Amino acid sequence: MSEAATRPSADPGALLASLDPLLRGWLPRQRWFAGKGRPVAGFDLVAATELLPPGAEQGLLHLLVRVRQSLPGAAPASDHELPADCYQLLLGVRTELPPRLAPALIGHVTGGPLAGRTVYEALHDPRLAALLLERLRLPGRLGVLRFLRAPRDGSAPGSPAAGNAHGIDIPPGLAPRALGAEQSNSSLVYGDTFILKLFRRVVPGVNPDLELPLALAAQGCRRVPPPAAWMTADSANGTDEPLVLGVLQPYVAGATDGWELALQVLAKGADFSAEARALGRATAEVHAALAAALPTVTLGRAQVELLARGMAERLDAAARAVPALRPYAPALRTAYDALADLAAEGDTGLMAQRVHGDLHLGQCLRAPSGTWSLIDFEGEPARPLAERRLPQPAARDVAGMLRSFDYAARVYRPWSPEWADTCRAAYCSGYADVSGRDPRTSPVLLRAHETDKAVYEAVYEARHRPDWLPVPLAALDRLAAGSAHEGAADPGTDASL
Repeated sequence: MSEAATRPSADPGALLASLDPLLRGWLPRQRWFAGKGRPVAGFDLVAATELLPPGAEQGLLHLLVRVRQSLPGAAPASDHELPADCYQLLLGVRTELPPRLAPALIGHVTGGPLAGRTVYEALHDPRLAALLLERLRLPGRLGVLRFLRAPRDGSAPGSPAAGNAHGIDIPPGLAPRALGAEQSNSSLVYGDTFILKLFRRVVPGVNPDLELPLALAAQGCRRVPPPAAWMTADSANGTDEPLVLGVLQPYVAGATDGWELALQVLAKGADFSAEARALGRATAEVHAALAAALPTVTLGRAQVELLARGMAERLDAAARAVPALRPYAPALRTAYDALADLAAEGDTGLMAQRVHGDLHLGQCLRAPSGTWSLIDFEGEPARPLAERRLPQPAARDVAGMLRSFDYAARVYRPWSPEWADTCRAAYCSGYADVSGRDPRTSPVLLRAHETDKAVYEAVYEARHRPDWLPVPLAALDRLAAGSAHEGAADPGTDASL
């Protein structure tokens, strides 16, 4: 059995065939599975590694599995198969599953190298979760897997210095616990000291959730927890680009995420403007550090027009997918037309840099000391990695946070638009305190990005949370009307970029 698991060349088909019927039922139920609603056409084994060889009691099997899916209604193995996604799976293997692990059950294997064994989600087993941390404490290679430690000099992942002269001490024996609130990934907290974020859907290339915190750490930015260790896998596509599988960072013990804190404040009818202003300052600090650490570009006319065209294309696609959005589409397109018109007037002077990419209240942590930190730099997981790593106008992050204030105000009942407006204004003022430039002085750019974000939200809610669709639709209604609630500034004022 262990020969097949550690050496896929021995009989990879037998291992995968034995797991196939179990994975077909289990994978679509996972929150992080991106292919919901599309039939699974089959699996391909990319790599299999035994982190703990299954013995008489238990084992830990690390799998990289490519999942092939077809369009709904298409015949299996037809020409209608979609591009396959690669997923990281961590499977515990036992002869019998104790009652405490019953919720983690994947199924009982009836054939192949694991015949007669029970497989389950390993992250819920404290012993197996502890083994992951131990691997990260001791850098090295196991099969296709590499375990690396952050260097003291801030070297980039994959550089010759990476993994040497460890910068953050990781003590042994920290008790693990799994977090259950995530959507696209999975996380383990170790002793309220570290958090390990495991990426479930993986693609070749450096994940921004490792790249950007490393760059910020090298700049001495204290607004983002620095990576302490990470794990990668060799790419299976014949390139030198690794698959980034997980990142270990310090855990902000006792912290409250911005979304939960905002809802608590709303429930009390209290003011959140001081926290919103502090969040604006934190965002500007991170933007400044990213601009210092990584290349920036000045967007010319053609690039700004391309930016506006991409937004218009996303609007067209969203209107096809969400019928409720269609009445607003013609008016919303004027936001992108205005951005293209500004570009046509001459040199835009618009700077683009690396940004967070998916900034909202839930991506911010307030420590008991009152200090705000930004987390989760992966960007929007549905977008291609190459796109997520492109320099973007900082207004993209600002727009995301402004939309988040509106979300909080609308989710809480009764709706409090004045609360949202106050928070939005305070956030922009805080941003200006650090950057020297208020985002509201570029209303055309900001409106275009807010519209683009609200369009994205409408598609997401229609697919995943239909009951929430009225939230972005209300924003799109105001954006289409040019309301000051969503424009953040009068479009008739200075429209410089």
